[in-house]
Amino acid sequence: MDSASKHLFSHKIMSAQQIRDAIGQRPRQKKVIMCHGTFDVVHPGHVRHLLYAKTKADVVIASLTADEHIKKGNMRPYVPQDLRAMNLAALEMVDYVVVDSDATPLKNLAIIQPDYFAKGYEYTAGAVHPKTQEEIAVLDSYGGEVIFTPGDIVYSSSALIELAPPSIAVDKLMTLMEAEGVSFQDLRDTLDKLKGLRVHVVGDTIVDSYTYCSMIGGMTKTPTMSVRFERKVDYVGGAGVVAKHLRAAGADVTFSTVLGNDAYKSFVLDDLKAFGVHCLPIIDETRPTTNKNAIVAETYRMLKIDTLDNRSISDRIVEQLKRQIADGNSQAVVFSDFRHGMFNRGTIPSLTSAIPEGVFRVADSQVASRWGNILEFQNFDLITPNEREARFALGDQDSVVRPLALELLNRSGCGTLMLKCGERGIITYRSTLPPGDPRAFFSIDTFAGHVVDAVGAGDALLAYSTLALVATKNDVIASILGNMAAGVECEHDGNWPVTPELVLKKIDAVEKQARYE
Repeated sequence: MDSASKHLFSHKIMSAQQIRDAIGQRPRQKKVIMCHGTFDVVHPGHVRHLLYAKTKADVVIASLTADEHIKKGNMRPYVPQDLRAMNLAALEMVDYVVVDSDATPLKNLAIIQPDYFAKGYEYTAGAVHPKTQEEIAVLDSYGGEVIFTPGDIVYSSSALIELAPPSIAVDKLMTLMEAEGVSFQDLRDTLDKLKGLRVHVVGDTIVDSYTYCSMIGGMTKTPTMSVRFERKVDYVGGAGVVAKHLRAAGADVTFSTVLGNDAYKSFVLDDLKAFGVHCLPIIDETRPTTNKNAIVAETYRMLKIDTLDNRSISDRIVEQLKRQIADGNSQAVVFSDFRHGMFNRGTIPSLTSAIPEGVFRVADSQVASRWGNILEFQNFDLITPNEREARFALGDQDSVVRPLALELLNRSGCGTLMLKCGERGIITYRSTLPPGDPRAFFSIDTFAGHVVDAVGAGDALLAYSTLALVATKNDVIASILGNMAAGVECEHDGNWPVTPELVLKKIDAVEKQARYE
């Protein structure tokens, strides 16, 4: 839906008091009916409900629940409230739309005082629900009535969304950008501002190896697979690839890490030097450079062999890292935690205290399968966990994702939380706005086209969102660029650094969709 189309009916969207002023006080010459619901996806059941309401009154008011009060389903609402309001306003039978900022419509019923309040047929089953009884009490107070619409057809938004979620990523993005005053040119301009920003990455280096084999067969007496070695490929991963993403984006990157005194040490240092990352390695003779070797046969990962030592680094190494962090002149420090010895409950407060005042502080802790916790990084400016890591940190497997993210925001004391939700995109919460503010959180769907390999998408998001926040201090721009960089990463095999040129192509492609070109 483009801007011109929206302006044709956006005037219908008002506050409750504005609607009351427009329709006047009771008694009125024209009858007024109000319908209330989530309207996450407007479907035939909703249309029939609203059409029936129009037969009972002259003026139809559609009231919808604000995003913050919808807790049904893990990623609901699927459609954000501004877009849901537009969907209803576009219907001819609807005269006014109000987004209810309260959990129930009681306050707005008392303000607007409709003649009738339409409820779905399902509310007639059994005893009157206590919440419906509260609504009836408000209506009785001024002489209004409840009308139950016929129940010959019922469709569930939840069922439709679970069956086949509508493809509205671009519509959601455009609604967000218009509300926040962000343009596609702003995104392009921000990419230019990333060049030369100074970032210090501190974290665990991992050498990711892929040993490719072909199947030969199996042993006859034991369940042992037999494969023939073909080739082995090594990549710098872990915090090392985060540094490479930042460098690819144009940043001036310093990298502090701990390596063993082995052949992989030389491989890591040579690779990072060739890529333009300034590395400050600390060599620990007592541990190997972390290596994770996946045995791949016929595209199947049969086995993974990890060579590592997860013991905590020594106090001497902690002091060396603290000096490196304190002596830097970076605009941002990124703690990239894979829980392989550098970060733990004992070292994190000490390393955090070394970050100079005024430096932008970022933490990403990819540790859901081990004993790490993103909550150990307190009062950072940005954290980027995924849903599983958030549940691990809070010990919460039951809450739907938005209250989960809000709890993590509050418990961590962070400025901005970008919760990675895989193929469903991200949810961003920002502490600069109060929880009740409709802009305190927003979601952005994934912009990955054909997904080839999702490994590394979170690293790309971390890099671009960090730099964009440093450059613009705008959570929306940072979230969009980070999400687009993650989408680019998913479209290529392997965890390789995403360049601004590829993000720019993604921006151009999305803008083209938005303009129906």
